[in-house]
Amino acid sequence: MEKLDRIKEIAQDLKLNYLKTNVNKIIEEAEIKDKSYQDILLSILEKEIDLKDKRAQERRLKSAGFPLIKKIEDFDFNFQNSISKKHINRLLEMDWIDRLYNLIFLGPPGLGKTHISISLGYKAIEMGYKVSFVTMDSLMHVLKTHEISKKSKGKMNRILSSSLVIIDELGYLPITREEANLFFQLISSLHEQASIIITSNKGLEDWTELLGDPALTTAVLDRITHRCELFNMSGKSYRLEHRESLF
Repeated sequence: MEKLDRIKEIAQDLKLNYLKTNVNKIIEEAEIKDKSYQDILLSILEKEIDLKDKRAQERRLKSAGFPLIKKIEDFDFNFQNSISKKHINRLLEMDWIDRLYNLIFLGPPGLGKTHISISLGYKAIEMGYKVSFVTMDSLMHVLKTHEISKKSKGKMNRILSSSLVIIDELGYLPITREEANLFFQLISSLHEQASIIITSNKGLEDWTELLGDPALTTAVLDRITHRCELFNMSGKSYRLEHRESLF
């Protein structure tokens, strides 16, 4: 028993959490199955890696800030056929993040723009990428307060250190000239450093009215669309077509 306790102590010091928690089970299983020393050691090391990967993924998922989890398996391509499953499956390979491509999903509310964006972000996290999700409204708050708010500063640092930044609902709420300038500065900071997904109910031709300055809009679009895939989504609102009633 003293040796087992010592093994647990050392495992804790070395942060070998699987070994610390399962040492008794490992020994019992090794005796029952008559495993070799090499097989026992290899199994422990593989389990440690699996556990570390799982916990790292959980941290990335928590840090991403998704409002809820959406998976592409739950997306109804039969209802929303303005975007093909073939294109989405291609995006799920995630090589576009390594190549610093951006994605823009345009269209009215209820077409699945946010669902697809979160699904891509979730898959990116599973593949080891750091992701940040933020609505345009929340982003404006972060940009205006990150120098005076510890919480906003933390969110800003996570955004700037992410491989993929998802900006949801651009154009749903009006923004001021100051906010437009802050948005441009962020896009400039992320350009060539991270991939960006933007969802918007406004066509690109309407962004000048949204940002309030033709030159600034041109500069923003120049950076975003330099390497970019644009998806114009159309059709009926999934939420309205599948609304639930109390009666």
